[in-house]
Amino acid sequence: MKIASIVALGAMVAAGGAEAATKPTIALVHGAFENAQVWQGVTAQLKADGYTVIAPDLPGRPGNPATPDKVSLDLYRDTVIKAIDKSKTPVVLVGHSFGGIVISDVAEAAPKKVRTLVYLAAYLPKDGESLMSLAQTDADAKIGPHLVIDKEHGVASIERSARADLFANDAPDAVKKMIPDQIIDEPLAPLATPVKLTAAAFGSVDKVYVHTSLDQVVSPSLQARMVAGTPVRSETTLKTGHTPFITDVPGLVKTIEEAASHK
Repeated sequence: MKIASIVALGAMVAAGGAEAATKPTIALVHGAFENAQVWQGVTAQLKADGYTVIAPDLPGRPGNPATPDKVSLDLYRDTVIKAIDKSKTPVVLVGHSFGGIVISDVAEAAPKKVRTLVYLAAYLPKDGESLMSLAQTDADAKIGPHLVIDKEHGVASIERSARADLFANDAPDAVKKMIPDQIIDEPLAPLATPVKLTAAAFGSVDKVYVHTSLDQVVSPSLQARMVAGTPVRSETTLKTGHTPFITDVPGLVKTIEEAASHK
């Protein structure tokens, strides 16, 4: 092989390494009634594609235990900020469902740590809104009649018989049978806490929305209305229910990577 060819090959390898090195870290924030395990398939594919992935458990669940009276939206926010502090560059921050409230709070507190916010079937709040205030306007959602509020213990839960069809209505029957055991109780307080957002901080961060057209938890109509109220740079629609990380891992990974590639 000629010296020039060797040099050219070396340059190509170096360029490929440089490209890989510029891939942003992707942080995945789960929603209510979930933990970080929901991201396993997505995490594996993103890592295989060369991304560094962070997927913290929010407090108040088995992977990060805390009693409901100790759990707050501020604690959720601070948990995510601590997790993404490991990244030397701004992260692509993906929030599923209630995770949209959390990542919005993170962006308000630490906008320079976030490259892009990706809302996946997520609540996209305006200043002063909470999951509860948004959910109460969602007449097309099916979750309301199956939501069980236990004020004495400070938790919310979903009726077991409704869990599969609510969260994974597009899944095969074999998968649906496993869903009820994966849904966990959720501390109440963060769900009702309004998030405080400003144009200077939250408003300055790049945003993408991933719609889920078969969703029965955060209805397509509410998703569209939230995006109309808080415009985003781009929108994508997955033909799934509320949990595409279960029913369409390839499509979701492609969508996240497209958001991550934006400069």
